[in-house]
Amino acid sequence: MKCFLIKTPKMKTFDLFIVELEKTVDDTIKTESGLELYVETKFENSEFDYRITQGPVVCVPFKYDTGVEVGDTLYFHHLVVMQEGQVLTGEDNHYFVQYGEEALGNQAIAYKSKKTGEVKCLGGWCLLDSVEETDLESDTIEIVSTQEALPTKGRVVYTCDEAVDMGLKKGDVVGFKQNRDYRIKIDDVEMYRTRAQDLLYVEEEV
Repeated sequence: MKCFLIKTPKMKTFDLFIVELEKTVDDTIKTESGLELYVETKFENSEFDYRITQGPVVCVPFKYDTGVEVGDTLYFHHLVVMQEGQVLTGEDNHYFVQYGEEALGNQAIAYKSKKTGEVKCLGGWCLLDSVEETDLESDTIEIVSTQEALPTKGRVVYTCDEAVDMGLKKGDVVGFKQNRDYRIKIDDVEMYRTRAQDLLYVEEEV
């Protein structure tokens, strides 16, 4: 059983992670010259695009053996910080992240160990790299699209236990349900966070 204490009030959580965040929106960018600029995030979709989705863990759920320790970096669902966010009562800079052993209802996507630097997925989530789609070609017809094609497949970078049980491994190219291309940055690399249950197939080598 794990029991960690946060500053005040003293407590232990059953099925929640607690993370400490200085801010919920990444509202500054740096130019190549090193100049720091402020980004206005009040426009449509801006809060989603610039949301913070990672932070240091200050409390782990004692109900589950997740492997996460205080001080590790937790990558989490954007709903943790969207709008007013999931603020821990009495601790304005602390936010709770719901956890469950299955991806449905689990807001903790993955974590990075402070000791080893290793990234591991949590509770039914997988992390995928994008896969470039091959454009169709024709000698007589030019195919033109006015809309960007939605991604429906990716390459496995980090797996969860559920995906391993399905026979998946790092490097596999998998297809997933449409509109499941939720983006998240892991070590400043943009990936798709996808539930194992939303994966449809794995491509076979020919």
